[in-house]
Order: sequence, then C-alpha cells, then structure tokens
Amino acid sequence: MRIGSISADPGLLLAPMEDVSDLPFRTICRELGADIVYTEFVNAEGLVRQPPPDQQRRGSDKLLFRDAERPLGIQLYGSSEFSMEAAADTAAQRRPDLIDINCGCWVSNVALRGAGAGLLRDPAQMLKVVERVISGAGDLPVTVKTRLGWDAGSIHILEVARMLEGAGVRALAVHCRTRSQGHKGTVDYSWIGRLKEVVTIPIIANGDIASPEDVARVFADTGCDGVMIGRAAIRHPWIFRDTRSYLRTGQPSPPPTLAQRAHLCLRHLRLSVELRGERYGVIGMRRHFAGYFRGVSGAARLRGELARFTDAEPLRQRLLQLAESPPPEQPVSADPPAAPATP
Repeated sequence: MRIGSISADPGLLLAPMEDVSDLPFRTICRELGADIVYTEFVNAEGLVRQPPPDQQRRGSDKLLFRDAERPLGIQLYGSSEFSMEAAADTAAQRRPDLIDINCGCWVSNVALRGAGAGLLRDPAQMLKVVERVISGAGDLPVTVKTRLGWDAGSIHILEVARMLEGAGVRALAVHCRTRSQGHKGTVDYSWIGRLKEVVTIPIIANGDIASPEDVARVFADTGCDGVMIGRAAIRHPWIFRDTRSYLRTGQPSPPPTLAQRAHLCLRHLRLSVELRGERYGVIGMRRHFAGYFRGVSGAARLRGELARFTDAEPLRQRLLQLAESPPPEQPVSADPPAAPATP
C-alpha cells in the first residue's frame, strides 16, 4: 500500500484513539510492527484558539512525536472548514508524514456538534472541510477515516468515497459500522470490496479486527489495501508482531512470557514519565496494565496491585521483579480494559 511517498507492507495501521495512542504507545506499536501510527484526536478549535493553560499543555502533547514513530499521521477533528484549515497548517508545520481527518468519531459530544461522524450527515460540509484541510496541509498527503454512514438508512459511503477521491484525499479508512451502531452490532466488511470497485485510492478496513487470523481473513475476503487495528492493540500490543508472523507462516505465535511483558511495560513506563513527568506518567500507565499482563496467572490481582502505585521508582522495581523472577504462567481470564473513544 502506498499513501503519497509512504509505503506500508503488509499495511498494518494503529488506529487513532483518544487517551491511548500517545507518543509512548505509538512508539511501542511501531517497534512491534505497526506500519503507520496516528496521534490521538486533535481538536482543530483547540489549535486555532487560545485555550486555558492546562489545555494548552494537553494540546501540545498530542502534537509531539519522534522520528522513530514515522510514518505518523496527525488526526484532526472539527466541523468548521476554516478552523480545520488553520489546524492543518499548524499540524503541517510539525512535519508529520500525513494529515488525517476524523469523519468517524461516533461519541455524542463530537458527532452531534457536526464533527467526526457528524460530517456524514452533511456531505457538502464534509467536502468543504476536506478541501480546506488539503489546502492547509501543503505538500503532505491527506487521508480520511470515517464510517459507513450515520445510520442504516443513510449509508452513502460509495458516493462519499468518490467525492473524497475527487477532492484529493489519498487514502480512506472505513470503520464498517454506522455511527448509530457505535461499537455494537455486526461489522459489514462487504462494503470494502464495493469501495474498491469505485475508487482507486487505498481502502483501509477497520472495526473488530482483533487477531492475526482476523487480519488475514479481512485481507483475503475484502481485497483491502490495509487494516487498522484499535482496541485489540490495547488488549495485546504484540498483535502487530504476531500478525506479521502469521501472514508469513500461517502459524500462531507463542504468547509473550511474563518477563517479556514486564520488560515492555518497563519501557512504556520510561517513555510515559519522560513525556508527562512522574505523576501523570505513572497514572497514564494504568489503562495499559490489563493488556500487558492479560492471560498470566493472577492477572486481575496483578493489575490491581500495579494500579495502586503513584511513584515511578516503586512501580519500576515491581516490574523488574516480574521480569527477573517470573512465576509459571497459567492462562486465566481477565477483565478487558474500558474501551476508549474511537472514531
């Protein structure tokens, strides 16, 4: 798959996820085999207006990235074409590899204000937003992530795709549900093949892709150019590594050992503290403990123990203990982490 000058093979993308796909997590996923990663959702209004100091810090965090993460896309959301153009110009000055437009976020405080999936109810406004973002992005490729439609009675994704390609969009990622479905109901991948028949830009499949076997099946059944993985990467960051191996060999990979899990969690902790300082760096790790230690003996108890740490050094020492003296592993069930807001 090619998006402008970006080449992605086999085309495994980390989805943009609010409060999840920050610099530390993106770095981990790139090291584990993700071809392209995306920032969290960046509010266009927050970039072009003067927010309170605490929000300035948060907005600035979302635009931070390192060369090791490339190829990387900054994802923007908003309903105003003028704010989106200005935000695209600001984002482009950071020199990411692409700019992505969020036309798929289904949560009410975004979609009901005309942004995210709200743009699916007004294709004319979506076109204005896209054209302005392309103008603001300069020489950077612009891509779009969206859903099939607002609801089952308003699925116009084929017309939307042709409109976006005509405007100059370089790739389209489609979560194969409607906005009204949220994360419920059946994902309808049949639309991917139909999209491939009406446009020539890369089409990326998204939605309930939870395992290497799912990835292989979606590639085979839809002819998509890439797959975008979201919540499954939180549950198991190794999914990118495992998928590459499965596509190559057809065999499942052995699960990571407790030592491997602890070492990767330690690396994530270091990156998190470097980015946000000790307090917020440690707090930010709590949403990831379930994924790192899912399936090991006593996973739920261990997750609760790790979540009680408030200082980096004691947490680091506990993770080192896990890495250096791993007990025998026995698969057990563990509660899944809370699902983040995804477009």
